[in-house]
Amino acid sequence: MAEYQTAKSYVDSSQTIDVGLRAHMNKVYGLMSLAMLITGAVAYAVGTTPALVMAIFGTWLQWVVMLAPLGVVFMFSAKIHSMRTQTAQLVFWIFAALIGLSISYIFLAYTAISIAQTFFTTAVAFGALSLYGYTTKRDLSGLGNFLFIGLIGIIVASIANWFFQSPVMHLAISAIGVLIFAGLTAYDTQNIKNTYLQYRSSYGEEYAEKMGIMGALSLYLNFLNMFMFLLQFMGNRD
Repeated sequence: MAEYQTAKSYVDSSQTIDVGLRAHMNKVYGLMSLAMLITGAVAYAVGTTPALVMAIFGTWLQWVVMLAPLGVVFMFSAKIHSMRTQTAQLVFWIFAALIGLSISYIFLAYTAISIAQTFFTTAVAFGALSLYGYTTKRDLSGLGNFLFIGLIGIIVASIANWFFQSPVMHLAISAIGVLIFAGLTAYDTQNIKNTYLQYRSSYGEEYAEKMGIMGALSLYLNFLNMFMFLLQFMGNRD
């Protein structure tokens, strides 16, 4: 009888964890999807208004638009633990809107059809990679360290190519960038899952919600960067 009760308790606990994990991951994907919707809406609204694009990217304002998201994400990462959950979500939405503003030029540079096709391709690839990261039993932590080094390399190479303006180097950076953010999608998904399982009972619900927002931000950035790099290959110039 005691063994039965122990086994039943274990099963009940496992089911509770499973339900909690699914709810947590659904919230992460929901937050990420809403952020992508905000980014797309802002990018489309500005990018399909040539006067606005020229007012931003034809003046010094382009540097403000380009650097503002970077400043917000650094501040967000440093301050999220002292923020209320609602404030953290609001900052996430503001960040998504700023990103939309910074990439709005793509609607002048590429055809709408090629942008839609690239987005669909990215969504399919992202879904498959995230599912792999969620379901695999393989520990991807080692892959994460390798990809982080690759990410630093991509940033350095991109800065260097800003001066050299080499088309070959640009294509190479885009190809490697797609692979890096594809790998990071699987890695970050597993990390979000493991973080929830590790800290779900130690730090409380509010901590889990904040970690969910950070997880959504990570996946959002992976999706966005994979989309932008793929657009270099799949986008048809207007």
